[in-house]
Amino acid sequence: MDRRDRSVSSPARRGMLKTAGGLFIGGLAGCISGQSGTGSTPPSDGTGRSVSVAPVGDVSLESRPERIFSVYPQYADMAVALGYGDALNAVYVPEMSGPTMNHYYDRLNGVSFDWNDLATPLSDGLVPELLYELDSDIHFADPAWVSTQKGWTQADITDVREHIAPWIGNFYSGTHADPPAGYADRYEYYTLWELFGAIAELLGEQERYRSLKEIHADVHSTIESKLPPKNERPTAVRVTLGDGVFWTYHLNRPGYWLADTRPLGAVDAFADQNWEQLWGEVGYEAMVEADPDIILHLWGMTPDYSTEQALDTMANHPVGTQLSAVANDRVYAQGMRYQGPIMNLFQLEMTAKQLYPDQFGAWPGYVDGEPYPEIPKDEQLFDRDRVATIITGAG
Repeated sequence: MDRRDRSVSSPARRGMLKTAGGLFIGGLAGCISGQSGTGSTPPSDGTGRSVSVAPVGDVSLESRPERIFSVYPQYADMAVALGYGDALNAVYVPEMSGPTMNHYYDRLNGVSFDWNDLATPLSDGLVPELLYELDSDIHFADPAWVSTQKGWTQADITDVREHIAPWIGNFYSGTHADPPAGYADRYEYYTLWELFGAIAELLGEQERYRSLKEIHADVHSTIESKLPPKNERPTAVRVTLGDGVFWTYHLNRPGYWLADTRPLGAVDAFADQNWEQLWGEVGYEAMVEADPDIILHLWGMTPDYSTEQALDTMANHPVGTQLSAVANDRVYAQGMRYQGPIMNLFQLEMTAKQLYPDQFGAWPGYVDGEPYPEIPKDEQLFDRDRVATIITGAG
């Protein structure tokens, strides 16, 4: 059966795409425009507004979305932050993403994410049939990225938009990589918090967004005021240990996937490496040659990767044992690059302590499978109770 012939739910609650191409950017490149204006009061029932985001243009929702499709966890984290966690119906590897997100949420009273029974959009590759099955009210995914997935045509992308619900997302801002040719002329790059602002505008949750953004700005201000001079900063790498190799990632390049390392300005030991993909691959010898002061073990706070095991493997490797970070006990667990606003607050604090304990207080360490560690209140970079109150609306 042609996908266009499939029935959809009542349009009374279905998201409607107003225009497919127009992008109003208010005269500033990379700026997101909300149709309702930033000074307006969000509707109490959560009814959506219209917003314009590259590459899709203007998107609006006619009513509160009951089912939200998300691929990567940054959008799931945004939904939770805005009080829409219960509406999510999919997320990247839920048995990994869900517990990792809850590692942070466990420190926020009343905030949690029920990831059980969520669809796994990339388990066998993203397919249009899954989106028809889920019948969502909005798709938090970038159609430019979707166009690169196996089996997708532009007709499929249009069908999903017209017969199920709109797309909204911007994947290539993650690393400022080039978008597919068919989208290049209408693409813009946004920060994590600009994208979060757009999602908040669409969901009518501008007040929550403004309150959380204020906390984020305070964290950045604290970091900037305490950073040591550049010539006194440590060298560091962000890696994940694989089978005899290290998957490597930059620290200070553009993009929201580095929103928790770039503000801290450590010296990237692999800064001169230009990898064709979003990451590189190096062996033990290359790691020892770079010999960073600090190793940030990406994915180490997820259920899929154990930093304790990684450290043990390096310490017992004839070359790995030569690493200064191993000898000096400066191999630290990190979270996920796919971070939304809540995750970003915790990961900024975590990375600040791991890189600069003298300025931000010592990192207490992370135990595999446990929540984000307790931090003494006077050493926290943000107030947990304030964040929890904003998210839950308890105040």
